Amino acid sequence: MAMIPRTIASVSTPPGLSGVAVIRVSGPEAGSVATGLAGRLPPPRRATLATLADPRSGEPLDRGLLLWFTAPHSFTGEDVLELQVHGGRAVVAAVLDAALAIAGVRPAEAGEFTRRAFENGRLDLAEVEGLGDLLRAETQAQRRQAYGLFAGRLTSEADRLQAKLLPILAQVEATIDFPDEGDVTGAALDTARRELIALREEVTALLASADRGERVRDGVTVAIAGPPNAGKSTLLNALARRDVAIVSPQAGTTRDSLEVHLDLAGAAVVLVDTAGLRETADPVEAEGIRRTRQRIAGADLTLWLTAGDPVDRAPTGPGAVWLVQTQIDRETPALPSVVHRISAVTGEGMAGLVAALTSFAADRTGGEPAIIVRQRHRLIVEELSEALGGALAVGDWDAEPELVAERLRQGLAALGRARGRVGTEAMLDRLFSAFCIGK
Repeated sequence: MAMIPRTIASVSTPPGLSGVAVIRVSGPEAGSVATGLAGRLPPPRRATLATLADPRSGEPLDRGLLLWFTAPHSFTGEDVLELQVHGGRAVVAAVLDAALAIAGVRPAEAGEFTRRAFENGRLDLAEVEGLGDLLRAETQAQRRQAYGLFAGRLTSEADRLQAKLLPILAQVEATIDFPDEGDVTGAALDTARRELIALREEVTALLASADRGERVRDGVTVAIAGPPNAGKSTLLNALARRDVAIVSPQAGTTRDSLEVHLDLAGAAVVLVDTAGLRETADPVEAEGIRRTRQRIAGADLTLWLTAGDPVDRAPTGPGAVWLVQTQIDRETPALPSVVHRISAVTGEGMAGLVAALTSFAADRTGGEPAIIVRQRHRLIVEELSEALGGALAVGDWDAEPELVAERLRQGLAALGRARGRVGTEAMLDRLFSAFCIGK
């Protein structure tokens, strides 16, 4: 006998003083909460003004709006009640406590509303991921990309690729099942192979957008590096427009990396202030220098700062490196090969540096919102690409159609995981626990 899920309730708006707060209830007893607090069940999908009273004592608690959504036409796919009440802490606490006093109602856990939407087929896993990114979006680029994922761009793309792959697989399997049929010919297999080559090219192009999608979501990383006392922390504070890092003439003040998140014309940029690179016997500073080298190696861009020292120690690696001469307010001579000359104290040269950083971030995050925005998506498409490549690697499709068909089925299985119906419980637990209680 299937268990009836218990009804859950939670505040869905942030804590603190506000004009309106929303309390959400989902499950079979949501209607009982409405009748218990308001004395009646409101008509579906119509905002209804009512006095809310404690069902235990009859004491009026607040006047608010009720919104009633019947299953399966709700966010969670269950009966859902939303109460819009005044946002004072005492009001919210009293109304929530009264809702939880109804038999069969318990407090919701983190992400439980969204998890029920997933389990009831209202959202697939990619859409859940998009919703999570949408709630955390800090820049316009992140918002656009997250909304595309939430609106089903990855799901639609997986469906489109599946619609192209299925006829190819059907043609190959027809060779296995009906080898003597006249319409199953080598020419048909040649056509299927050409279609598969074109499909794999589409998958390769899709993978090429993965780096851009992850940069939009996580931010373009810019490491500020250089020898001690080159002005790294001063530059970080100037770019952040607040005192984030301690500035001191004493070498080795910065022992670990500091991060600041910026919004540059809609693109997320993560500035990383690093420890000064030098030889040291101090084990704590040495550990900071080791971590600095790691951050530089993984950065999209390194600003290598120098106040007049030789620049031959500037790092080389996969990311871009700009040589930046600092402290030019001290009238130091211009160094060769520098990209920017700045004074974070007077502001000279800072506008040009910020404009260049904005352009750099836009080049790596601009364009249409990416479809692949998470490592999970990348792995799915990489597995699909590998499966299609394995099928194309079979030299004679007439002789080994079973092997070709197996590779194509592996590709279809990978596409099926885009929706998240195939996965581990632990992965789902991690995903939904990142949501707030009321979502």
